[in-house]
Amino acid sequence: MNSTLTRLGFMAGALYFCCMAMAHFWGLKYPLLFVYYDTPFYAYQDKIISFAVLAYVALFYQAARSRESIPAALVVMGLTILGLAGVNLSEDLAQVLEPGQSTMPYWIQVGLFAVYWLVLAGLWWRDARPA
Repeated sequence: MNSTLTRLGFMAGALYFCCMAMAHFWGLKYPLLFVYYDTPFYAYQDKIISFAVLAYVALFYQAARSRESIPAALVVMGLTILGLAGVNLSEDLAQVLEPGQSTMPYWIQVGLFAVYWLVLAGLWWRDARPA
């Protein structure tokens, strides 16, 4: 069974992803809710992203309720972190940035996601240890 802290950790993620989905749907480009908040975008793409993020909401909500769902949530979040790191290193991103524009804000956000992932993985591992 998930501890209260683990449930809260995954419910916080579900809430965060709800906020991210709304930000993308409404085009509210704020850091943390919109990783690439200061790059060109197409509104229809962000609406698609908003609906896709709802899968994260459901997954993290389910992980909060059921230990069996936690590995899937951790794998998906881990792959997302790796994917965002790949985007940060990509020539595609470099082409849309202004000359001299730093990718540091994007790396900070990816780093925060990684810290969150570590916290969730640590909580999951802690709950699995015998009392």
